[in-house]
Amino acid sequence: MGTFVIEREMLWNAFSTTLSLAVVSGLLALVLGTVMAGLRVSPYRPLRLAATAYTEFLRNTPLTIVFFFFVFVTPSIGFAFDYRTAATIALTCYTSAFVAEAVRSGINSVAVGQAEAARSLGMSFGQNLTIVVLPQALRTAIPPLISVLIALVKNTSVAGAFGVFELFAMSRRLTNVYSADVIAILLGVALFYLVICIPLGQLAGRLERKVAFAR
Repeated sequence: MGTFVIEREMLWNAFSTTLSLAVVSGLLALVLGTVMAGLRVSPYRPLRLAATAYTEFLRNTPLTIVFFFFVFVTPSIGFAFDYRTAATIALTCYTSAFVAEAVRSGINSVAVGQAEAARSLGMSFGQNLTIVVLPQALRTAIPPLISVLIALVKNTSVAGAFGVFELFAMSRRLTNVYSADVIAILLGVALFYLVICIPLGQLAGRLERKVAFAR
């Protein structure tokens, strides 16, 4: 009975860590990615180049390398983080690049005439972007953004290889202890990921239908 209670508590801790990583990293990535998308369409070339370099570099870099950088490299240059914080930063930076691309695609889908009309009213680039363009762009970008967040949930498993006790790390520990029940353990862990991902997928479908109806 004592072993069951310990394992149940361990399972809950692993699940809550995975959920926390996904939620915190997801929210930060949405903010950072939206800012980067805005910079990518900025009229100032240095800002466009910097945002493009950031986005393209992270989108084409394996997530494991991003984790390795924040866990092992940053301490050597004076920025030491605990494993969970490093994992959150790595997931945020990596995911924000995909968020930026999704939001930028949404921005490009907004009719050029609307931005021109806003400029003719004397709006600055920032006002034009935040008041006129982004609200419309985000509606278009909602389905791909949900897909990015679902991918983020699955990407949290990489944190298990870098000292964070989440679902993947827990599954490794349990399979070492109960080697005869590997399939059952892995199916159980997959079920926990589905508990997070399936509602996100349903939310994406619902929002997509709402956006289509609004149009």
